[in-house]
Amino acid sequence: MRKRTIPALLAGLSLSLSLPAFAAGAAAAADQWTLPVQVKKLDNGLTVIISEDHSSPTVGVSVVYHVGMRLEPKNRTGFAHLFEHLMFQGTPNAPKGVFDKAITGGGGNNNGSTRADFTNYIETAPVSAIDSILWLEADRMKTLDFNAKSLKNQQDVVKEEIRVNVKNQPYGGFMWIDIGQQAFQKWENNHDGYGSFEDLEGASLDDVRAFHRDYYGPNNAVLAIAGDVTPAQGFALAQKYFAGIAKRPTPAGSDFTEPLNTAEKRIEQSDALAQAPALAAAWKIPARGSKDQAAMAVLGEVLAGGDASMFYQGIVKGREIALNLDSLYGLTGPWEYDGPTLFTIFAVYKPTSNANALLAAMDEDIAKVVKNGVDEATLKRVKTRLLASWNNKLESFINRADTLAKLQTMWGDANVVNKIPGWIEGVTSDDIQRTAATYLTPANRTVIDRKPVAKVAAATPPAGTTK
Repeated sequence: MRKRTIPALLAGLSLSLSLPAFAAGAAAAADQWTLPVQVKKLDNGLTVIISEDHSSPTVGVSVVYHVGMRLEPKNRTGFAHLFEHLMFQGTPNAPKGVFDKAITGGGGNNNGSTRADFTNYIETAPVSAIDSILWLEADRMKTLDFNAKSLKNQQDVVKEEIRVNVKNQPYGGFMWIDIGQQAFQKWENNHDGYGSFEDLEGASLDDVRAFHRDYYGPNNAVLAIAGDVTPAQGFALAQKYFAGIAKRPTPAGSDFTEPLNTAEKRIEQSDALAQAPALAAAWKIPARGSKDQAAMAVLGEVLAGGDASMFYQGIVKGREIALNLDSLYGLTGPWEYDGPTLFTIFAVYKPTSNANALLAAMDEDIAKVVKNGVDEATLKRVKTRLLASWNNKLESFINRADTLAKLQTMWGDANVVNKIPGWIEGVTSDDIQRTAATYLTPANRTVIDRKPVAKVAAATPPAGTTK
């Protein structure tokens, strides 16, 4: 989450997938954009993906490591996030500052982020800089400059990031941090991956060295290059810079699967900085690769995808209960997760209303979908919007490389990038009805009602008084 604010974050297994709902969409429209995807695995286990496109003399590069908040050590909440920051603090060969200067000095830019199931590092630059980018990425895959000064500095940076983005913001991260803590049962899924101050301060240099050794080896990574490079050139460069890095044992992951919830959970919180009450309602959604995953993506768009969605039209404009409304899939999207994930509705609602009214309005709209499905005109509009968003994201080389690397990491198949449009097209009204009835139930729902302190105080009479 380096160099990013929370609003920006929220803006945003090898399978044949011969599953019924996915198979139904296999015959995508003839004019569907098909990305070139070439994949090769080096002897050390590094998976390399090349997507050739000579429309611009630039490249996008992404290195995704299959480790994130779900796999960080217990009693070290936020460690995967902290480690992401440390990856920019230099190596014995490229001291602190060299990485940024080498890329931005040539007209490029770079970033990184941490999510539940992966950590990604991305760059874009003129193609003339590709050797420098790959050398730098390989260099920090080998080792880092482990020192107490850098560790202390980045501990303080992450703590300040938490203060700015969570502790000193109205509503903080309750719609993606707190809601997960309440909705999930297993520690891997419900701890605060952003980090607690106590755990961040407890991280040691030994922890850092062990984390890099265990999770940052080539066999736990995917390198994707998109843009002005041929597969032969890209694979040769990957071989040149990464083949000499030895594979390293990766700890076996724990079982973090969870069933759907069976009883609604409601929590009320106070917020000293908020001016209006807000609500987060979250449901556990289909597992990655489920026959219901594509239907859930379309259903989420039907209910909360912009101003034309059912929730916006019914709750914000129609009943005028909420002031605004947004939807989240954890901190990723409907395709980029590898463990239990939530579909969350976040809404700021009017002080004259209440959480019960807002939830009842949502349940009413969901019940309409379960009973009647979605008409053809709405289904076509929603699918068009989803497909346009998917294709628009992939036009950027940096996003294209990053998407390919993530999909390879999560699905074991970068070519999922070309299958998703067909899966979306194949979703039927019956699929949406089934998915809404299965997942968007009150029993599978977790709710946090976040109220301004003034309103909470007003509702609680002082001791010794009657109301």
